[in-house]
This record gives sequence, structure tokens and C-alpha cells, in this order.
Amino acid sequence: TPALFKDRGYVPGNGPLGATIPAMVDAMALALETKGTMRLEQVMQPAIELADGFPLYAFLHNYLISERKATEQYEWSAKTYYPNGRIPEVGEMFRQPNLARTMRAIVAAEKAAFAKSPNRAAAIRAGRDAFYKGDIARRIADANKAAGGLFTYDDLASFHGQIEKPATTNFHGYDIYKAGPWDQGPVLLQTLNILEGVDLKSAGVNSAEYIHQVHEAIKLAYADRNAYYGDPAFTTVPMTGLLSKPYAAERRALIGAQASLEHRPGDPFKFDPGVKPPAQRYVPHSQGVKATAPTGDTTCVDAVDKDGNLFSATPSSGWLLGGAFVAGDTGVPLSNRMTVFDLDPLSPNVLVGGKRPRTTLTPTLVLKNGKPFLAISTPGGDSQDQQILNVLLEMIVFDKNIQEAIEAPRINSLHPFGS
Repeated sequence: TPALFKDRGYVPGNGPLGATIPAMVDAMALALETKGTMRLEQVMQPAIELADGFPLYAFLHNYLISERKATEQYEWSAKTYYPNGRIPEVGEMFRQPNLARTMRAIVAAEKAAFAKSPNRAAAIRAGRDAFYKGDIARRIADANKAAGGLFTYDDLASFHGQIEKPATTNFHGYDIYKAGPWDQGPVLLQTLNILEGVDLKSAGVNSAEYIHQVHEAIKLAYADRNAYYGDPAFTTVPMTGLLSKPYAAERRALIGAQASLEHRPGDPFKFDPGVKPPAQRYVPHSQGVKATAPTGDTTCVDAVDKDGNLFSATPSSGWLLGGAFVAGDTGVPLSNRMTVFDLDPLSPNVLVGGKRPRTTLTPTLVLKNGKPFLAISTPGGDSQDQQILNVLLEMIVFDKNIQEAIEAPRINSLHPFGS
């Protein structure tokens, strides 16, 4: 609860108190089961091989040096990243045997289930359950608790993700799909809705007028993100209003000749009559502490198969920056996403047990005329949807090909309150 972190004023971004339930195994198993054709044994093999060892590269070596003090405070993090108390040299094999053992246990459970009954989906679920139920989960929970963490074995055993309806809008004939408002993804859709009524092509790409219009649209959309987004299982989000074109027109009308320095959330409830506004509105404000050290990056994976199926994911967390926390001898680094929660009780993103933090991780799918067109995502925290916006505008408004759009100059706003 927020009371636990009242004296700090924020949720720490590292260590056991920063960790949410590790959801990656569940999410990937669910995607593979429902949308894939292969088994865990096949798709996990490359990851197992990397855990068995890869030549250490300079970028990672530098972070092992800079983050050593912060990481070595956790026993199993020190054992994982600084074997025998030393930093492996560039080119030396870097091995994570405990993580490899955990992944092999997942595959072994799947193989055993498949041997009993050759049902691919059921076998994937058995592999997934080997992580969330039984020995691995107990060791994760015990290690987390021993270091001062909060989640329990029962939290792991009862956790299940689900497939949800995406948020979507149409921008100049292209259908853009994002995750729902427990994620920042709809902010891209709101920005596009605002800009759909602006003649960016006549302004010219990256002209002063173009930059002004795009920047102001970003600020308006992100103000709404901070004011209204949160896990819809715990808070009522006026998504119909936020994504309505008339609401976008009202927001667009706020863009004047001069840049605004204000944070201006709108009133989407007027455009969403089925949703009752809260008695007291949350006013976004800065929370936590601003980072003073250089930040690292998320990863992203975007792919299309021979049948035109699009896949976009933005995996992140468990990073070395500020100190990675590895859950005992499982080799599993826990996430850092608790820090994204707000502590203000009025916030739709306020910390509550069982709730998803409003993450910045924001994959994107695009259809053109109802057919697969693009899978796109990027590192960048709060800026992810701004960078995706830059690329989409280059492609859709200015007819650039994907390589040209990626290489084109971009703009980015630091005006919004950060996550």
C-alpha cells in the first residue's frame, strides 16, 4: 500500500521492493499457446544457450563496472554477475548457470506433459506452471521475502495473465492498435487523433510549424495519460471519451500560436456518457525523484511471419542500472516496475495490491485496409510513443519507406510528468 512508502515519497526502482510478480513467462507462454505453432522446448532453446554462456561484450562490461556497488549488495546478484568476485573481461564467456537451470526445468515440465499426452497447448501450460507453481516459485518468493520483498508464493501460484481487447484508432486510413490504459499505449492514439485534423503535409516535415503542432499534441495527450490512465480492473478509465474524434477536436483547438508550458488534462467524461467521473479529480504532478545517472534502454522485438502475422513486444526490467536483484539460486532477475505506481490516493495509477502499474512499455501493430502492415516498438521509457509517433508520421503523412522513416530526424518532449 502507499503507506509502506510514505516516508520515502516514492516506490524504489531497484531491489526487492521494486519488484512486481514476474509476468514474462506467463505472457510468452500465453502468446505461444494461443497464437503460435511451436513448443516451449523449441522457442526457449536459444535463450538457454545464451544463459549457458556468451562472449561478454563491451557495452555490458561497462555497466558491470559502473553498477557493481549497487548490484553486489544483493547476495545472488553478486554471485550471478560477479562470479568469484570479479568482472569477466570483454570476450570472456559470461555464464548464468542458475538461470539456464530454471529454463531447463520449464522445458522439462513441458516435455514430460507432452510425452503423456501430445497436446501442445496443455504441455505449454505445464511448462508455464513449473515456473509459477512448485519449487521454482517457492525459491523466488523465499528469496524475495528474505531480502525484504512483499509478494508471496501464493501470489505467484495464483497469477494468470489474459488476452484483452486492444485500444485502437484510425489515422488517415491506417488502424493503429495498442495495449489498454494500464499501459501508456493509448497516448499514441490520442496524439494521432489530435494531429489528424492538422495539415502537417503542407507545413512540411520538421518545419517550425510541424514541430510546434506535434509537440503541443504530445503534451496534451500525455497530460491525459497522467490524469486518467490506470489498470481498468481497479479504476474506471473513460476510454471511449479519450479516443473519440470529437474529444480530439476539442483538444486540438487548444493548440495556439505559442507553446504552452502548462499541463492541461482535458475532460473526456463529456464524451463518454456511460462513465461517471470521480467525485474528486486527480491533478497530475511530479512524483518520486528525478534520475541523475545516465539511463539505459528497454529492448523491443518486432516480427512478421510468412503468413503475415505481426508480433510486437517491448520486454524490459531486471536491469543492472541502480542494482539488479536476482531471486536466489533461480537466476531470475526481478522487475523494477513497482516504481511506476503513484502514491497519491486520487491517482488512477495509485499503488494497490494485485494491480498492474501503468507501464511505459508500449508495442504497436498497424493494419492498412484491414491487412497486416507494420509491427513497431522502441526503447525509451516515457518517450517510446513519441518515437513511434515520429516514425508513423513520416510513413503515413509523408510517404517515407520504413528505413527512411527510422533514419529521419525526430523530436521528443520532456514536458510531461515522467513515469
